[in-house]
Amino acid sequence: MKHKKSTIVISLLLVLALALLAGCGGEKTQSTTAPDDLTAGDVDVTEADDGKTEADGLLAEIKANGYITIAMEGTWAPWTYHDEDDTLVGYDVEVGQKIAEALGVHPRFIEGEWDGLLAGLEAARYDIMINGVDITPEREEKYAFSTPYAYNRTAVIVRSDDERITKMEDLDGMNTANTISSTYAEVAEKYGANVTGVDDLNQTMELLLSGRIDATLNAEVTYYDYMKAHPDAGLKIAVIDLDSTSVAIPMRKGAETQSLLAAVNDALETMRQDGTLKALSEKYFGTDISSQ
Repeated sequence: MKHKKSTIVISLLLVLALALLAGCGGEKTQSTTAPDDLTAGDVDVTEADDGKTEADGLLAEIKANGYITIAMEGTWAPWTYHDEDDTLVGYDVEVGQKIAEALGVHPRFIEGEWDGLLAGLEAARYDIMINGVDITPEREEKYAFSTPYAYNRTAVIVRSDDERITKMEDLDGMNTANTISSTYAEVAEKYGANVTGVDDLNQTMELLLSGRIDATLNAEVTYYDYMKAHPDAGLKIAVIDLDSTSVAIPMRKGAETQSLLAAVNDALETMRQDGTLKALSEKYFGTDISSQ
């Protein structure tokens, strides 16, 4: 009887082991039912063990899912912002919609603070970032960039009664504010400014108007858009850095993103050739920023 009980126990253990092995051979799943109004950090992307090879790449995964996740701030007019009806709109929003259309999928926009967007891109929380991102040597070491789709000139913005800054070198020792990882913060620091970290453009302007900082650096077209919405703000451009920067779309580096990068570049080139980028530029900025 004792021997019979041992045999039964061993048999049960074997069945359990086989069941566990069978379970290990299944697919790891990835949620594709997240709502359209996602916020940064809402999506945890995992590797799907569904038989796809690295050569299929992220583009194949995007097409299989039927959507592409696009990161942006949503607070930086006229690039990405909310209109009076709280609808997400802007130059980069429409560029993203056109890219998704070219890929044959739907766009899903994920909004978050600037400082976390690039980090989230590395962590695979979204596929690409469209948010007026300047190409810099430091960023090119970490991310793959599309061809440029816009060009920026940097403006130094001050209160209208402040005459202390007439050239970029006058920033030395001045207090400025920008999101810390932005190109504008890097430029300010290069000229010797003390940069305060902020979350978005509105917070920057509040600090400037209250006199808590001396200046802020931002895209020239962003200043004009802000003044159009706040004509009595009492701000002016003190000086413009005439060296334009190239704006492009970053994504993760690696073999798995090469096909997506090529597809995004094809979409941008089509938009450039058929006049879409020029039309969107004039719609949101009043001028064509799609060419130098």
